[in-house]
Amino acid sequence: MKVHEYQAKALFAQYHLPVDKSVLCRTVDEAVSAYQSLGSERAVVKAQVHTGGRGKAGGVKVAKGEEQLKEYASQILGMDIKGFTVDRILVGEAIDIASEYYVSIVIDRKVKSAILMLSREGGMDIESVAKNTPEKIHKIPIDPLIGMPDYLAREAAFCLFDDKALVKQAVPVFQNLYRLFKEKDASLAEINPLVVTKSGEVKAIDAKMTFDNNALYRHPDVFELFEPTAEERKEQDAKDKGFSYVNLGGEIGCMVNGAGLAMATMDMIKLYGGNPANFLDIGGSSNPTKIVEAMKLLLSDSHVRVVLINIFGGITRCDDVAKGLIEAFKMLDTDMPIVIRLTGTNEAEGRELLKGTKFHVAKTMSEAGKKAVELAQQCMNK
Repeated sequence: MKVHEYQAKALFAQYHLPVDKSVLCRTVDEAVSAYQSLGSERAVVKAQVHTGGRGKAGGVKVAKGEEQLKEYASQILGMDIKGFTVDRILVGEAIDIASEYYVSIVIDRKVKSAILMLSREGGMDIESVAKNTPEKIHKIPIDPLIGMPDYLAREAAFCLFDDKALVKQAVPVFQNLYRLFKEKDASLAEINPLVVTKSGEVKAIDAKMTFDNNALYRHPDVFELFEPTAEERKEQDAKDKGFSYVNLGGEIGCMVNGAGLAMATMDMIKLYGGNPANFLDIGGSSNPTKIVEAMKLLLSDSHVRVVLINIFGGITRCDDVAKGLIEAFKMLDTDMPIVIRLTGTNEAEGRELLKGTKFHVAKTMSEAGKKAVELAQQCMNK
């Protein structure tokens, strides 16, 4: 789950991180009032959208005076940035920046812990730094049993600063950032840029955070900030109904029982030249209502041309699944081709029940994958 910059900054402030003064605005008039309250000639106007690259897209401007601020606020509100429409802006004090740095805490699955990432090359082009000069990015693993003690925070601070006065300021910044990351179950906490002002202060003038969706039940204050996209809303609805669903954008909808089998099914579709539309694990139930809800989810995706249902009957019997499918499709009105593969307990009885129906029944996963891809290509060629 992502949050906006202004929301991340509010969390930063709760954990005593040195953020700049700023005001959220949704109209030009609010932006003017915010500018007047700052009491400074120069102000920064920032688009608030769930994507990076705002500066390069023209979504970040420095205004000199009220008229210019009004002009920039008018330009940025309503702007489209990578498919996101700007409906709010952040008006903040313009900081006299002497130098910029990059700081973040992320999960690194290779070292099985969070890592602190730092670079003296902060700002808009940090991705280029990572790609072209990776040696300029320092990575410090954080042992979850130890956390961020003073010695580790000092080691990190010396990666960025040579001046001991700046190191002294940076130590609590890193420690508080890690405390926020850990206590709120974040998957990313980023300051880009962390700046040193011309007066020698360390400040976080940007903030980015994402959170582990599976831990949101522990943090109702964070969950309140959730503003899902259409796809994220669909994934959340699926989760509420007991499914595991991820949209992938292909043309073959997948309904499978079991996460491992779902992954193998997607691989099979790719092997035969198709593209899976989704990951969908419906679990072990043969309940017709659950199948109907899963099908509605698949059919709501305008990219789907064919549905592949791949069921392994272990504890769940294939004949029960076949009966559930027949009952479910009595409640669904669709002409979309449906490929079904049943294997496992009572698979012969299950396939027998599906004879004479509109389903395309396959015996093997390979046969099912190949058939689904062929039908999808036929639909797209019409």
